[in-house]
Amino acid sequence: MDILTCRDLTLGYGEQILVEKLNFHLPKGSYLCIVGENGAGKSTLMRTLLKLQEPLSGRIWLDEEAAAGGIGYLPQQTQTQRDFPASVKEIVLSGCQARGSWHPFYTREERERSHRCMHRLDICHLQDRSYRKLSGGQQQRVLLARALAATDQVLLLDEPVTGLDPKASLAMYEVVEKLHQEGITIIMISHDVRASAENASHILYMGDQVFFGSSGEFAESPIGQYYLARGGQHA
Repeated sequence: MDILTCRDLTLGYGEQILVEKLNFHLPKGSYLCIVGENGAGKSTLMRTLLKLQEPLSGRIWLDEEAAAGGIGYLPQQTQTQRDFPASVKEIVLSGCQARGSWHPFYTREERERSHRCMHRLDICHLQDRSYRKLSGGQQQRVLLARALAATDQVLLLDEPVTGLDPKASLAMYEVVEKLHQEGITIIMISHDVRASAENASHILYMGDQVFFGSSGEFAESPIGQYYLARGGQHA
């Protein structure tokens, strides 16, 4: 069963076209990494998936069950967001608001859900700590737990290892893979082509050429061989 389908999708702003007639379908439970050149439309595609932007033409479908289950989103952080003066518990709880219901107080079910998400990300011991006093790797785990509080189906991650040291980056890749193994569909923007090819089940390359296929097919393609032969960093 496909969880996401793009058909003749054209993305851009006004008369500026970033990508034209994009076609692919993603099976449920996949781990897709979106890689490619700067300005090729990667973030625009993610905003379109989140319904924050309309395509110039074409259509994009998200499976109804997945849409009903919510979409978890981990955006790139700004410096202001890194200094946000709230506790870890409060930030993870806020992810429950994305599930579509609003009420002035969090329910018992939402509090239990947020605690389960912290447990899955191994951050329960941080729940009363101030978010602004955490390390970069810890902050990303908190934001991933918040995204997880919003969904049972799909996580959209926008360069989740940017700014992290190698050890924290590896830990983040490992926890994302764990969530994928638990059945969540992962859609991630990344500049690290090698790590993407090693971790993802599917690759979407966006640039002068467009490629979509399995990570194995990408490794055998001219685009994949070009980047992987050069270390795979910063497509």
